[in-house]
Amino acid sequence: MSRVLIVGAGHAGATLAGLLRQAGHRGPVELFGDEVDLPYHRPPLSKKFTGGELEQWLRPPEFYREQDITVRLGEPVTTIDRDGCRVRTASGEFHRYDHLVLATGAEPRALPVPGADLAGVVSLRTLADARMLRTCIDERRSLVIVGGGYIGLEVAAVARSCGVEVTVVEREDRVLARVASPRLSEILAAHHREQGTRIVTGAEVTRIDGAGGRARAVVLGDGTTIPSEAVLVGVGAVPRDRLAADAGLLCAQGVVVDEHARTSDPRILAIGDVTRRPLASGALVRLESIPSATEQARQALATITGAAPVAAEVPWFWSDQFDLKLKIAGLVPATPSTVLRGDPATGRFALFHHHGGTVTAVESANSPGEFMAGKKFIASRARIDPDRLADASVPLRDVVHQYGA
Repeated sequence: MSRVLIVGAGHAGATLAGLLRQAGHRGPVELFGDEVDLPYHRPPLSKKFTGGELEQWLRPPEFYREQDITVRLGEPVTTIDRDGCRVRTASGEFHRYDHLVLATGAEPRALPVPGADLAGVVSLRTLADARMLRTCIDERRSLVIVGGGYIGLEVAAVARSCGVEVTVVEREDRVLARVASPRLSEILAAHHREQGTRIVTGAEVTRIDGAGGRARAVVLGDGTTIPSEAVLVGVGAVPRDRLAADAGLLCAQGVVVDEHARTSDPRILAIGDVTRRPLASGALVRLESIPSATEQARQALATITGAAPVAAEVPWFWSDQFDLKLKIAGLVPATPSTVLRGDPATGRFALFHHHGGTVTAVESANSPGEFMAGKKFIASRARIDPDRLADASVPLRDVVHQYGA
């Protein structure tokens, strides 16, 4: 019968609220959201923002009423009173808790250049952002994307499919420099260029020029000017951990939690993109993914209800770009030894990364079998034969030398 307050009505927070009722928790469950929209799926914001309904709710509106979950939209929590076990909202109201769960997510990293506040310059994190981006695409024939990460490339693929002229500007020497292997970066950049996307790497945006309060061009460090009235800023995200830090919780570029989703205060848990969490390997990382948010919601459920602990899974991610359905498992090392299975020219391949034969990550495109096998290899610390793995005629079950302890 404990009172559970969940701050953040994104995927992690809404999932936990539903799981609590599914598990038979009978105490009050309150979900606080900064936005005015009910919890919704976020992947379509970058993958399908030009067609169909953007409002893809995680649960139908009546679900929260039927499950007696109080949803407080447009009511951000501003303060945590740890001694009094209560929170204060922007309206000045106090709400008591037995368990407090922080699921405040992350927010787009700002682009610190002149002109970043002009009309037509958008980021992409919320439904409101996606609606604005859709309007920019509908009204204009060109788009400059600042940042060659997964969000930027997903938007580029959708925009190009709509006939929009797209330029991607990346500060590093390759796209996806912080999250993907050099080989995958090379393959994806080539695929985008074949579809007509212009990609400029090793370039710094110094300002955005405008006229009449609207963006008109993006200016690079070498003086190159790229005309465009629509600019998407996708230079990463930062955890929204200010609420936790102000409350004195341990934070280190995210709220630090253990494998049970507990913060440095045993009455306060944290889940989702705002956290820095341990993996099975012991590494402390911040993961921005739906699977991680869902897993941590289950961890929090176990902690609140006293159920058996939930073991950490192999982290995985996905991305859709043109006809490529990408799935990635594990964390790609800085200097991987890589085995290519399949042929990128066919759009069907997998890159297995290993250390001394032990698989640490897999990056796949349109290859669900290879992805699932790679995920199992990582979890079991399998040692593979690189030559046999590279031969697509050899069944995946026959490429393993031995399994780890």
